[in-house]
Amino acid sequence: MNNKLNIAIMAGGNSSEEGISLKGAAQIAKWLDPSKYNAFPVMLKGTKMTLKHPKHGDIPVSWDSFSANVGEEVLTFDCALIVIHGTPGENGLLQGYFEMMNIAYTTGGVLNTALTFCKDTTKRMLQGINIHLAKDIRVRKGESVNPKDVVKNIGLPLFVKPNESGSSYGITKVKLAEEIVSALEKSFTEDPVALIEEFIPGMELTCGVVKTQSKTLVLPVTEIVPKNEFFDYGAKYENEVEEITPARIPDDLTDYIQTVSSEIYDRLDCKGIVRIDYIFGNKKLYFLEVNTVPGMSEASIVPQQVAVMGLTMNDVFGMVIEDAIARKEAR
Repeated sequence: MNNKLNIAIMAGGNSSEEGISLKGAAQIAKWLDPSKYNAFPVMLKGTKMTLKHPKHGDIPVSWDSFSANVGEEVLTFDCALIVIHGTPGENGLLQGYFEMMNIAYTTGGVLNTALTFCKDTTKRMLQGINIHLAKDIRVRKGESVNPKDVVKNIGLPLFVKPNESGSSYGITKVKLAEEIVSALEKSFTEDPVALIEEFIPGMELTCGVVKTQSKTLVLPVTEIVPKNEFFDYGAKYENEVEEITPARIPDDLTDYIQTVSSEIYDRLDCKGIVRIDYIFGNKKLYFLEVNTVPGMSEASIVPQQVAVMGLTMNDVFGMVIEDAIARKEAR
């Protein structure tokens, strides 16, 4: 009798981050314990879901039942392990589908993922927590912007970034007022709303958090030293960065970051594996963003933190999958 659970590793998606998702899904399939789980990659693109079966090739997955016809058998899934960055895996859309289908899934719920994907709303939700927030101006596509007024309020240099996007797509570090309009145009290719945000010089730090109903893991803090001007796509995915775990910071700062990371996780009602990014500058800790579907290549930050803690990704994903199923059964 086969008591192994069928895990759908949801990958792909409809954003610029599709390739990153596919790499992460391939790595996660290697991490999952084969004695407990049957790992099945499921690619989502547009309105199609496709099971990448190791023996039978590409098989359509039904939206009506979240199942696939494999030969003469119907393959169903016990849990969806979401590795889709951007839409629809990180902004609440896919979570809403799994809620309606009563399928266990490994991220936060509809509200959590929709909220945290919106940088502006996330910052508003974190007001009152012991963390500093960079000044910003929210701009919708089509609105007029006076660069002189922006510089007067925000200063230079500054960042222009999409309100809803990830992996540093669409982000520009602006050093001159005359660059603001073109930076906004670049940002609008990713999202119709942009944030013009003050530049905080300092050390980039990040902390992973994993919580289940019975266990909490606040991971070691990582120091990020980009070879470029900031933690951009090249730094994140093309090894143009030095990542140091644990970070070279005082113990009291480490404790503060881990404590506030746990508090942010709870305030935003996160679930599963989450990574929270910061800048430490001017002797203050500034919140940058929450990643509810963090990168999962072998060299990604969370796996580094897990290894330093003396655990394996096999351990962590086992926790997350079992917790997702328990939460579904409790609904």
